[in-house]
Amino acid sequence: MQQADIGLIGLAVMGQNLVLNLNDHGFKVAVFNRTVSKVDDFLNGPAKGTAVIGTHSLEQFVKTLKTPRIILLMVKAGAAVDQFVQQLVKYLQPHDVIIDGGNSQFSDTLRRLQEVTPLGILYVGAGISGGESGARFGPAIMPGGNSQAWPTIQPILQAIAAKVEGEPCCQWVGDSGAGHYVKMVHNGIEYGDMQLIAEAYHLLREGLGLPVDQLQHLFSDWNQGVLQSYLIDITSHLLKVKEPDGTPRVNQILDVAEQKGTGQWTGVEALELRIPVTLITEAVFARCLSGMKNEREAASKLYSSQRKPFQGDREAVITAVHEALYASKIISYTQGYMLMRQAAQQYGWQLRYGDIAMIWRGGCIIRSRFLNNIKQAFDKNPELPNLLLDDFFINEIKKAETGWRKAVMLAIELGIPTPAFSSALAFYDGYRCERLPANLLQAQRDYFGAHTYERIDQPRGTFFHTEWATGQEEKVS
Repeated sequence: MQQADIGLIGLAVMGQNLVLNLNDHGFKVAVFNRTVSKVDDFLNGPAKGTAVIGTHSLEQFVKTLKTPRIILLMVKAGAAVDQFVQQLVKYLQPHDVIIDGGNSQFSDTLRRLQEVTPLGILYVGAGISGGESGARFGPAIMPGGNSQAWPTIQPILQAIAAKVEGEPCCQWVGDSGAGHYVKMVHNGIEYGDMQLIAEAYHLLREGLGLPVDQLQHLFSDWNQGVLQSYLIDITSHLLKVKEPDGTPRVNQILDVAEQKGTGQWTGVEALELRIPVTLITEAVFARCLSGMKNEREAASKLYSSQRKPFQGDREAVITAVHEALYASKIISYTQGYMLMRQAAQQYGWQLRYGDIAMIWRGGCIIRSRFLNNIKQAFDKNPELPNLLLDDFFINEIKKAETGWRKAVMLAIELGIPTPAFSSALAFYDGYRCERLPANLLQAQRDYFGAHTYERIDQPRGTFFHTEWATGQEEKVS
């Protein structure tokens, strides 16, 4: 029986391309798929001429693997992962490794790890980002789980990962569900970045009336500066594509955005941990609103208004939108890192925030220029509580603030929705506000529910209640 270095289950697009990537790096790969015919199709198609080993049963699949066995699952998150794990453990031995490379919820990864650890099996949840191209030529990989597995899987995962300045975009993230948690936050930031770019496009297209060709050149230019990123780059490319009649392809695409749920998970987790990840949540809601197409069309007729042609300095507005996009992007990453920091405290993880920025520098969807600046911020201060307290980001936000405000005000005046720009600005204003109106909220809560409050002239942790009808105050604790 041939002995493979690693086995992969799940021959959809990501799985196939990871297999070819592994093969290119000299690893012998065994493959299996629930629909067995896909194995033969793959061997006779994309994998023809490679050293890939096809198998037609799980038992045969496991027998082809060297020990300790390394199995990479690339199947749909949820029940399919559970089913394969349950079947695989029948054939595995202590020190064998199962890697879930799909978009699983971190809580599922934690549960599965707890289920197989007593059997001596090492379970890893690895977030893999980069889409089809990343899988084929080098993704960003975020492994976490049973740390005993890392010495076994490190040479393989780092070999196939993207490289930036010779460094692999793959490092051990942390225990239990940390890998999939970081991937969840990555995807949440991805939702935010995409929405921010869409809002810039919308404001310039509908507000200033810029043609798509000019927007294409604009995004291409922006990709040479502080906004340099994969998403800005692909935006400049997709805006080039034309219909047969010469009109932009993007104009023919229905304005209804789908989602797979990872951005939603980020929002739910933010609520659970009470971290104001407002921009990502607004990005999720923007997709939800886009899905209400019929209602939006009806409402547009009921609330129609004549938008006056823009009569100002177009170049100044373009600059303002650039600054709004840049500042809001900083806020998006800031909020993502706030969530990861709170999660580390909640779940007992030792996350290395600078390393996470390095993982995201290449291969993944949110790779961008200023991830280097995030790495530098945490190198200077590993205990940095918030990116907005780092000198680099303080200076960048201050430089962009005026344009950011102008862009949001223009959008409001023109009736163009910019929920991500606006929520990012509101978060920034709230974060730097020494005194918020929460004192009134707390007084209201005490009035109707006797929830108590703290006083500014007393030590924190000392609570009071007022009988508001009489104004009589008493110390509670």
